[in-house]
Amino acid sequence: MAFEYLIETKTGYDIIYLKGNLIDKTEATNLLNELNYLIEQGKNRFLLQLSDLLYMNSSGIGVLISILTKARNAGGEVSITGLSPKINQLLVITKLNSVFKIADSEKEAAHILIQY
Repeated sequence: MAFEYLIETKTGYDIIYLKGNLIDKTEATNLLNELNYLIEQGKNRFLLQLSDLLYMNSSGIGVLISILTKARNAGGEVSITGLSPKINQLLVITKLNSVFKIADSEKEAAHILIQY
């Protein structure tokens, strides 16, 4: 399944819905460009909703790290929710589960961002 994304603006943060397979950084070029635009507009808190992300490899991890780096460099934060067991395991193996703020629900992830 091809990679797709949708960005939804909420009060105080934006939700980025990732869907499909994220296996090539070039698939996320538009997402990263749009993220740069949002940061230029002063937005820096992002909730990554991964419940529809089926598969991710090291390139996909690189995209997540890029999002986190851009947000934190702008003084913001990223929280993640909707992890499948496979993607959660990938974050644990790479120890990125200690770098990202991971929440069990979208509500909890939003709370993390609002408190930040």
